[in-house]
Parts: sequence; structure tokens; C-alpha cells
Amino acid sequence: MKVKPEYKTLVIITGPTAVGKTETSINIAQQLKAEIISADARQFYRELKIGTAAPTPAELAVVKHHLTGQLSIYDYYNASLFENQALSLINNLFTKNDYVLVSGGSGLYLDALCCGIDELPDIDAKIRLKTKTLYNNQGLAGLRAFLELNDPEYYAEVDIANPNRMMRGIEIFMATGQKYSAMRKRIPVQRDFQIKKIILNRPRKELFERINLRTSKMVQQGIIEEAIHFFPQKHLNALNTVGYKELFHWLENRTTLNDALEKIRTNTRRYAKRQLTWFKKYDDAQWFLPSETKAMLDYIIS
Repeated sequence: MKVKPEYKTLVIITGPTAVGKTETSINIAQQLKAEIISADARQFYRELKIGTAAPTPAELAVVKHHLTGQLSIYDYYNASLFENQALSLINNLFTKNDYVLVSGGSGLYLDALCCGIDELPDIDAKIRLKTKTLYNNQGLAGLRAFLELNDPEYYAEVDIANPNRMMRGIEIFMATGQKYSAMRKRIPVQRDFQIKKIILNRPRKELFERINLRTSKMVQQGIIEEAIHFFPQKHLNALNTVGYKELFHWLENRTTLNDALEKIRTNTRRYAKRQLTWFKKYDDAQWFLPSETKAMLDYIIS
């Protein structure tokens, strides 16, 4: 299928974890003769294969992917770097095709690409230390309590299992006295291409069953061995994510293996719920079942 649009078109395909973004994106990309840019922050790291559900070599061979496995777990990366890198890729790809796909479920990165990144103040080292001390002394519970009290809007949408995201909001509040949620952009930047956003979803029971099955599949593929291998690097931000941190707790003798695996399922389901909450704010998006490929294509070319 090749339909020339009036404008160059960036197609965003997102949705909660395990919904089927990779398969659907490859299918749509094939129809449009387009290439895919990853917007899955977990899949940027080349060393992490199993716990991030990265596309397989066979899937990567079907359609060319960009930014998948581009980083080392030791590399620093943020939404601003992603915005600049993705825009450069998009402009290059538009010289070859009228469509480019972006696929992934990292809402912060998608927002940076579609709306621009916020220009926020630099944070004094003393404030960073104060925030880090709060985390070291009180853990995630302390960060959550601070945010819920001082910036409930940001607390409602942030990944409350990610200390770095929460600490960013706390640092902004400590530095400025203003809520992080209130300082973010109200007027998005204007891109010189049109954006079509597609959000994939499934019935809740079906989605949760897929999450449970994915966890079991990861065990079969070797996520336990992968976690053991990377245990010495557990302090790295790239490994502070669902799937690894629960197994690190097991390796630290803080829980049993069975309980760690059940915690992965539970935390992944919670993460999917938070993703869906984030995506509900996209009033310019269309929601589809992954099976509704024809309807998606009709929407893209309309």
C-alpha cells in the first residue's frame, strides 16, 4: 500500500506494555513502505534483550528499525537527547518516504517528540543532594509522599516506580517553589509534518493475560540468567526497571524467586495501567484494537 499524503506524516503507534505494538507497527510499516523509530526507553540499551522484550533479529529484518539497541547501559540519555536524535532521523527518512513510524510506550519521550521538551532550570548540586538523601532515607515511599503532597498532578501521571522521574519533579519544586506539572509546556511546538497518533488497547483481562504469558516466556528465554549477569550493575538507571529490579531483590535474598516473578507480573500490570492513564490525555489520538489494521491505515491516510 502506498498512498501519497498531502503532508509528510509521522505515525505514532503506542499503547501499554504487552499490547502488541511491535507486531502491529511492523505490519503497518510494511503497508506504508516505512521505517520504524523506537520510542521505548527500555529497548534503547543493546545489552538488555530479554527483560525489555526487544524486537527479535527476525522482526528487525522485516522492517528497518532505528534507535533500538543504540545505547549501552552505561550511557546517559534523556528525553531532550531523544527529541533531537529522533527529529534528525525523521527529517532524513522523509527524504525517502512520505511516512515514518514511531513505535513505543514511553510517554515522556513521545511527548518530547510531538510537543517539544520543556526548558527547565538547572538544579543546584545541593538540591540534588537533598533529593537523593530523601530517597536514600525514605525510599520510594518518601518520594511518593513528597510529590503527592506538593505536586499531586504530576504524582497522578508519573511512573511511581521510577525514582529518577519522581526526583526530577521534586528537584524542580525545591528549586523554584513551583509545581513541575505547572511549569511544563502548555503550547506545543509546531512540527513541519503532520502527526497521526494511534493508541493500541485490548480488553483489560486479555491484556493482563498477555502480561502474565510474557513473563513466563521471558523466564523460558533466560531473564533470570540475564539478571544474574547484570546484578553487579544493578545501580545503573537502565536496570532500574520492572523485570530486573524484582530479580535483583531475589539475588539480594530479600524475597523468593517465585515471589519475585509474581512481583514482575504485578508491577507490569500496574505499569500498563499508568501508561493507559498517560495516553488518555492524548485528545488528538485514535484508539484501536491491534487487529484493526485496515481501520488504522484508513485513519493514517485520511
